[in-house]
Amino acid sequence: MSILIALGANLASPDFGFPRETLIAAGVRLGMLGVDTLALSRWYRSPAWPPSEQPDYVNAVIRVATEAKPLALLELLQRVEEEFGRVRTVRNAARVLDLDLIAYNQEVIRTADDRLILPHPRMRERPFVLLPLRDVAPAWRHPVTGEPVQALLDGLELAGTVPLEAGPE
Repeated sequence: MSILIALGANLASPDFGFPRETLIAAGVRLGMLGVDTLALSRWYRSPAWPPSEQPDYVNAVIRVATEAKPLALLELLQRVEEEFGRVRTVRNAARVLDLDLIAYNQEVIRTADDRLILPHPRMRERPFVLLPLRDVAPAWRHPVTGEPVQALLDGLELAGTVPLEAGPE
């Protein structure tokens, strides 16, 4: 089973502090809602995407177990984002919390309104998703192409995404 959720933040939260602490608190909140973390990747720092003057992001991936079906899980993730103060303005805006459903086992899903697309349609371009994904699911393969996570990483520039040293970030 590989239900994978990417976590990210690049703004401090008034309630939880630095981005990493916010992401930890979000993981706890997900557990309270029946989304149990089985594995947590290392923490990574990555520049904002697309490149901008925004602060760097803190990113991780969790492998989880849940009874929630894919669309219900997406809705739950969005509800937690709102609880933590995320306000959706423009695409790729800085945020206190970003929770993306990356993969739900090997399911390939596209709702008629494109609200849910699995696997996540842009994950293949993002080292800040693939590096932590490799930490928690090294044998994972893309459900559409069959490519292993390492092959997806081999085609990307990774220099900007680095493991985060211990600290409050």
